[in-house]
Amino acid sequence: MVRVGEPLGLDELEAVAAGRARVECSPRATRAMEASRAAVMEAVGARGGEREPIRVYGVNTGFGALSEVAVSRGKIRALQRNLVRSHACGVGPALPTATVRAMMLLRAQVLALGHSGVRPAIVDLLCRLLNRGVHPIIPEQGSVGASGDLAPLAHLALVLIGEGRAEHEGRVMSGRRALARARCVPIELREKEGLALINGTQLMTARAAEAVRRGADLCRVADVAGAMSIEALEASHHPFERRVHAIRPHLGQGDSAANMRKLLAASQIVRSHRHCGKVQDAYSLRCIPQVHGATRDALGFVRAVVERELGAVTDNPLVFARPRRGQASFVSAGNFHGQPLSLCLDVAAIAVASLANISERRIEQLVNPAFSGLPPFLATETGLDSGFMLAQVTAAALVAENKVLAHPASVDSIPSSAGKEDHVSMGATAARKAIQVIEHVGLVLGIELMVAAQALDLRAPLLPGRGVAAAHRAVRSVIARLEGDRVLAGDIAAAAELVSGGGLLAAVTRAAGSLR
Repeated sequence: MVRVGEPLGLDELEAVAAGRARVECSPRATRAMEASRAAVMEAVGARGGEREPIRVYGVNTGFGALSEVAVSRGKIRALQRNLVRSHACGVGPALPTATVRAMMLLRAQVLALGHSGVRPAIVDLLCRLLNRGVHPIIPEQGSVGASGDLAPLAHLALVLIGEGRAEHEGRVMSGRRALARARCVPIELREKEGLALINGTQLMTARAAEAVRRGADLCRVADVAGAMSIEALEASHHPFERRVHAIRPHLGQGDSAANMRKLLAASQIVRSHRHCGKVQDAYSLRCIPQVHGATRDALGFVRAVVERELGAVTDNPLVFARPRRGQASFVSAGNFHGQPLSLCLDVAAIAVASLANISERRIEQLVNPAFSGLPPFLATETGLDSGFMLAQVTAAALVAENKVLAHPASVDSIPSSAGKEDHVSMGATAARKAIQVIEHVGLVLGIELMVAAQALDLRAPLLPGRGVAAAHRAVRSVIARLEGDRVLAGDIAAAAELVSGGGLLAAVTRAAGSLR
């Protein structure tokens, strides 16, 4: 059980996103929300008393460039409903269910921290929807990451009020019908609650958390693929010696080198070419720890940013409930701005793209007889068969596209809301690009795995290191050896699934132990 309002970690976020954990609101969070809600009600004069209502942005005023326009007491609730409806302007494909679930949990977490002024009923409904599998349909595009992810979160909020569209038990339907099927009642938004639901960085944070998790797995897969290529190309193991990396002590580099030593241990192949005349290998082989390790270290920075964001309040205005003496405070500030996440998502895209860059060069080493000493393109009958010629071309195409996607979004800004929102983060765009890069890298590494497996077949009967042998068996469990040309598209898809589904790393772990 994950308790909203308590410290939230990446593992808990992933568990809820994947539907493996239920959610509830902690009693402490309920008390914090009740205190901030009381402050809102007092500010707008709903509790009576002698004080005149004060003007609070988004509670009894318009939004954005309309913030100076006062809204009468009788129209405050309509103001919140109109805000959600008007901001639901998303376009493009729907976000994956796991991303939507992560957004729902993250939004509930922000509200539960007690600086948003909403009723606990809002968070309770979000928890029920998560537990009963009601997932708003949220278009992927439409956020500039300024006041957070306004349009995506508005689509999320629509379902809470019985509007919009949602998925429930595998079927897409109206939000009202989905609520009814899950035995939930739509909520009527009150003072500030519409604004509190849509101000924040939850799309960016959800996708950044996904990038951290998937990027870390790709770093391990890249080490496995690199080790397979080392063995298949009869490259030296000396670049991975502990003493080499002790004198350049970057953490990621050391971890990658340790993985290489584990994967290559007990290799017969290395003993077979111990006295060959080759002086040193190509950079794509002997610099694996330095390149893969740099990606690891960059993703460590991204992880730190995301972990802080999991416990952050990204609403506006912020409510600081009444202390023992004095009045509550309402502060219009900029915690919703997505720049910290936009920057780190750009870093993630660039860092992970590097794994594919070097992988594609190793694929070239494998299929080029001038480097490998093996048949051209590892084909069975040279000339008649093209072998893996176009597999390398596909990898090159993906790497080239990644170079376009690695162009940073965080250096861009486009003013909106009549100049009131005059600097924006473009964090949602950075998130889309980072996830696309991750998908491409998984495909490129899958191609390297299947090409390296073919080259290892050609080195038989010599056996590779223990971890590499396990990886080879995992590849062969889903992809047959290439005996004459065949359609490789299905093989590439199977290899990518072996990467993304965790099957490859599970097989290697069973044989050689956990990788760092």
